[in-house]
Amino acid sequence: MRVAVLTVAVVLFFSSCSEKKNDYQQITSDPYLYSKTVKELNNVVMQNNFPPIIASRNYVYANIAAYEVIAAGDPQHYQSLAGQLNGLDSAAFLPAGKKIDFHFAALLAFCQLGEAVTFPEGSMKEYVDSLKGLVKDHGMPDDVFRNSVDFAAEAGRIILAWSKKDQYAQTRTSPKYAVIDTPGRWVPTPPLYAQALEPHWRKIRTMVMDSANQFTPPPPPVFDINNKQGKYYQEVMAVKNAGDSLTEEQKHIAEFWDDLGNKMNVNGHIMFVTKKFSPPGHWMNIVGIAAQKAKVDYATTVYAYAKTSIAMFDAFIQCWDEKFRSNYARPETVINKYIDPNWMPYLQTPPFPEYTCGHSTVSSASAEALTSVFGDNFAFTDTSELEFGIKNRSFKSFRDAALENNWARFYGGIHFHISCIISTEYGAKVGTLVNDRLKMKK
Repeated sequence: MRVAVLTVAVVLFFSSCSEKKNDYQQITSDPYLYSKTVKELNNVVMQNNFPPIIASRNYVYANIAAYEVIAAGDPQHYQSLAGQLNGLDSAAFLPAGKKIDFHFAALLAFCQLGEAVTFPEGSMKEYVDSLKGLVKDHGMPDDVFRNSVDFAAEAGRIILAWSKKDQYAQTRTSPKYAVIDTPGRWVPTPPLYAQALEPHWRKIRTMVMDSANQFTPPPPPVFDINNKQGKYYQEVMAVKNAGDSLTEEQKHIAEFWDDLGNKMNVNGHIMFVTKKFSPPGHWMNIVGIAAQKAKVDYATTVYAYAKTSIAMFDAFIQCWDEKFRSNYARPETVINKYIDPNWMPYLQTPPFPEYTCGHSTVSSASAEALTSVFGDNFAFTDTSELEFGIKNRSFKSFRDAALENNWARFYGGIHFHISCIISTEYGAKVGTLVNDRLKMKK
């Protein structure tokens, strides 16, 4: 139903732009359509319950496939990522003498990879069929249509083959996290008490980083709950005290950046899950908001999505490398065991170790990538959470948004604030590396 509604919305939007039936180029070149297509993948990710780490993999390969199509079509302004990303050695061969609508081909390549990387076949078929019908209805010649479909398939084939060598398949059979109830070590948290998510994600091939541990943060404060003058105890009590006295503004900040893809709600014997998009989905939305506000063209829009998704992907690997090195207990676990057995964080604790903070890391990396595209002090209003009944928040810049996320995880009671501070710092290192190494827009 969600796909059908979106399809109708896209058709109505673009049908209203012109009464002619030979205006397909006006339709396919509009960056709004690319943003709507990314949002469609966001919806598919959300409905299929994929955790944020895996979701980042869908977004990155899909956006890279689209970017490679754009780079092939406009080599004067964009450079292929072949030879720049780890393991990506070749780009799609551009056939001579064939007219291709590269904007349309980019959409198809995006959908092909967004679906094929993780999802069962056919997850985006209805949406893709609607795109094909849309361009045909608006006069795309048969030869341009065939050439565009073929080139999208070839570009997608190269990226898909590359994706299959990133160790994702191999990690599906890796051992689960060993739950050992050692003081200060992570154990599953209520209400679901789920196994740790993706304890072997550090083995996934990075995009730009030399290795998962290229940016290794300092160790977290040593677990010592008995020393009330010590750093660890002070961090624990700061979380508890903040959670016990949250203002309405602090609650709004926590809720706005919650982005827990699957929240388990428990009411007596009744248990049900509510769905939201995860941190990568939230930042993909922010890319679209920024592109629309800046009124950038189609190619720049694809470029912004691709660079941001690459930064997020490597940021998750950097973060998960540390998470399963330090195996740090969550505040909820420590407070319940040593201070107050009835204390609950404002947000639901996600199922993986505390240090470092995933959301703060990827938010900071994304902020650096987006700043390189749209500039610093790019003020915007984030409307991403309206669909979940959470009012908008406005920011002076992308870095300002990342800093607020830093506080959000602390207000939510799911992270120590020192973890968020360090995560913001190291996420920025990943984002800066992506900016420095990748030569994309000439």
